[in-house]
Amino acid sequence: MPEGDTVFRQAAQLHRALTGHRLKSCDLRVPDYATVDLTGHRIDDVTAHGKYLLIHTGGMIIRSHLKMDGVWHLYPLADGTPRWRRPGHTARCILSTAEHQAVGFALGELVVFPAMELSQQQSHLGPDLLGADWDPQEAVRRLRSRPERPIGLAVLDQRYLAGIGNVYRNEICFLHGVHPATPVAEVVDLPGIVDTAHRLLQVNRLRSRRVTTGSATAAVRSWVYGRDGQLCLRCRGRIHRAELGEEQDRRRGRTDRIIFFCPHCQPQT
Repeated sequence: MPEGDTVFRQAAQLHRALTGHRLKSCDLRVPDYATVDLTGHRIDDVTAHGKYLLIHTGGMIIRSHLKMDGVWHLYPLADGTPRWRRPGHTARCILSTAEHQAVGFALGELVVFPAMELSQQQSHLGPDLLGADWDPQEAVRRLRSRPERPIGLAVLDQRYLAGIGNVYRNEICFLHGVHPATPVAEVVDLPGIVDTAHRLLQVNRLRSRRVTTGSATAAVRSWVYGRDGQLCLRCRGRIHRAELGEEQDRRRGRTDRIIFFCPHCQPQT
């Protein structure tokens, strides 16, 4: 599941290959921007902000969000037209330089706006867990702004801190022995939860395989996420699966309402 670390890693890959090179072609396959053509402009930077990937070129920014199924692929052009690893009809953005072609497949969101509007366009986001200006105190303050909200929903809210998805939500709650349904006001160590989130995303930001249980060679990569019915790595009890979501999540059928937890290690009060 794409989360902040996934986006950071893909942005870093695109940055290394594209920054400083001019676009030989630009194909945006979404109706609102189908006529936008940035061919000839130099790519100035590729960055990540929370779950958004930002491509800076020609005084504009191409912003994408992976949602559930999106991914960016990078193909070398040394041997001619590349063979894509995803179906062509799912391509939403195709950017080519003399040496590489970057293709965004199944992107959940793709928008283009002037670079001068960046702050405004991203103003709804909380502190970026992988950003150079990461501010843990501000993240804690925002989480505490709604003390009655379940911690498992609060940490998913990108307005509070940017970059956490369902995998990290479940893993962070387990590591702190907190049931995801626990109200923020009852969480004993909220700064600790914020710090754990930061450290987990930092250590995984350039890994090809996300691991929250130890080293990259760990046999079991997660404590509870996706492990319903399996044995807890701490107490050997059974991991449970349930749902936790607000009404709008249920109406939209959002899959990130699914939670995983150990009833013994994370008792619900």
